[in-house]
Amino acid sequence: QVQLVESGGGLVQPGGSLRLSCAASGSILRFSAMGWYRQAPGKQRELVAIITSGGNTNYADSVKGRFTISRDNAKNTVYLQMNSLKPEDTAVYYCNALALYPYWGQGIQVTVSS
Repeated sequence: QVQLVESGGGLVQPGGSLRLSCAASGSILRFSAMGWYRQAPGKQRELVAIITSGGNTNYADSVKGRFTISRDNAKNTVYLQMNSLKPEDTAVYYCNALALYPYWGQGIQVTVSS
């Protein structure tokens, strides 16, 4: 059974930074890709960033240049560094891992507000 545990969320002022972590139970090398999604109230869940097992990355247009996804295979952890945060980044952020099936974390709240 795959477990994904997110951490690092919270309340931050506009322009601030947060780093989300997603710790997996077991090696993340078994996943073809891992990513971060988010869901704001009343909106559909959307892809924020993804990183493949080969290290290729892709980002939503709304976060390009502000967010960076990375992975530490030795720690079985994927990170999302979020800079220059905006109120519209407020959402529940979910970690995702793709193998034969997609796996999801429980989600973590990120609130950007003054």
